[in-house]
Formats: sequence, structure tokens, C-alpha cells
Amino acid sequence: MTEKIFRTIDEQVDILKRKGLIIDNNEETREILFRENYFFISGYRHLFMTKETGRKFLPGTTFEELYATFLFDRAIRNTFFKNILIVENNIKSIISYQLSRKYGFKEKDYLNPQNFSQDSLQSRQVYDVLNKVKRQIRVNGRKHTATYHYIENYGYIPLWILVKVLSFGIMAEFYDILKDDDKEEISNFYKINSEVLDIYLSLLSNFRNVCAHEDILYDHRTQRVIPNTIFHEKLNIPSDDDGYIYGKNDLFSLVIILKLMLRKEEFDIMIEEIKREVEILDEAINVVPLDTILNRIGFPDNWYDIKEM
Repeated sequence: MTEKIFRTIDEQVDILKRKGLIIDNNEETREILFRENYFFISGYRHLFMTKETGRKFLPGTTFEELYATFLFDRAIRNTFFKNILIVENNIKSIISYQLSRKYGFKEKDYLNPQNFSQDSLQSRQVYDVLNKVKRQIRVNGRKHTATYHYIENYGYIPLWILVKVLSFGIMAEFYDILKDDDKEEISNFYKINSEVLDIYLSLLSNFRNVCAHEDILYDHRTQRVIPNTIFHEKLNIPSDDDGYIYGKNDLFSLVIILKLMLRKEEFDIMIEEIKREVEILDEAINVVPLDTILNRIGFPDNWYDIKEM
């Protein structure tokens, strides 16, 4: 494997040019690469590469098109992130309310292992997750105003306060170890099967991390897949021997999850923001059809119709 070495901005520009990318404004391109990072921007090059070798840009591809794709991904990443945060806050509120009401509001009460799954196959998982939660109390309990206030003044942290310092990933794991009847009470709020909600929270946590770390989002795929929904059927999403080809573990699966977990007005605003960014991208891209890009994202051609379903 060829060793990767440091390249100056001018060398980075030359590499892009040698690969066939059209760069009309060297100074502006240099400034963008310096500010945004060559590695991050070049991560979008695959959309514009020839199929023959994958090492040359399609004839006519400009740096502006490559950068527009980078900006598109940033924009939809920000849109998805803020809406995932809404769901995160909601699920934390619902879980903390239900468990506090049923088991009590002190750590010794709501973190009692007897309150969680008694399935022998999950015993190790219950132990691990509860230890993660307790570790967050030890590590972060005194670093946040609200948790510190309760520790200092009352000697305990109510669950509805503690959830503020727990990551979405830990909350997804926390839900997974709940007893079946507690899972059902929580999932009923969304009118979603409790086992399906388990999958949804796992995917939401995964996508949240991609967004939070500003990783490439548009063609991200998760290991877990969501079960088929009425939206797959109504949108006539094409399928192959493995099932539906869109909306299973791609960005459109996230759209489906948010459709089911956001309030209608929140979801509608999100869809309109995505639509606006898609239109901006369409104006900026010439060498690759918009449908090709959308399909790479996992969006079916009629993706926008989900808003009215």
C-alpha cells in the first residue's frame, strides 16, 4: 500500500487537476481547501468519477460541483441533526417519566437491576449498561449545573435530570434492557411496536454520531436495517431479491423513522428544508443527474411524497 504523505495546498490542487477536475479559480479553490480540508471535500469525488477506472473525474466536472456536493451534505446533515436532537430529548423525557413514576426518582430506586430485563440472555447486557450509566454519574455528575445542584443539595440525581448527561447511544441501550411492559408503555406513545422502536433508536444513535462528528452523511449506511413500513409500499419503492433497495439502512430510512417520531409540523419543516437543499444542488450539478445522486443517498425518485402520507 502506498504511504500517504503530506501535500501542500498547491499540490492538492494539482492532484485534482491531474484527475481531470476543472478548476478555473486557483486562489478560491486553494482558500476552500485550506479552510474545509482537502480530505473532506475529496470524499465526495466518487459521485463524479468515471466507472472505468474510478481515478478520473467525469469530463466537464468542476470544482464548484464537487464543493456544492460537500455543502449539500453539510446542510442536510445540520437539518437531520437538529431533528434527531428533538427525538432524543423526547425519548429521554418519556423514558425518565415512565421509570420515575413506576420505580422512584433516586438512583438506588430506578437503577435497581430488578427493574430491568430478567432474561438470562440479557443479564450481562443489563450489568454493562447500568455500569455505563453509573460511570456517567461519577464522571459527569459534577460537571453539569443541574446534576451538580441535585448532588450537592439532595444527594441524588433524579432520572429526568440524569438523562441530560447520558448520550443517545446509552439511552438506546437503556431502552433495550427494559422489561417488555415498560418498553411497550414507551413505544405506545409513538404507536410503534416496542421491538421496532428498539431498532429505530439504534439507527438514530448511529446517524446522530455521524452528524455530530461531521462525517459524510449522504451515502452512509447502518449495519441494522429497519423493518418494512407502509411508506415503502405506498411509495412503490423498487426491490430486488434482498427486499426494498431504498429506505432500509440509508438516509431515507432515517426520514421514515423521523416521519414516525416527530410531530407532523416538525417533520414537514424538515422535509421542506431538505427539498430546498436538493433544489440548490440540482442547480449546481451538471455532469451527474440529480436522480443518480438522490438514489445514492437512498432517496427514491418520489421521496418528497412521504410528506403527505
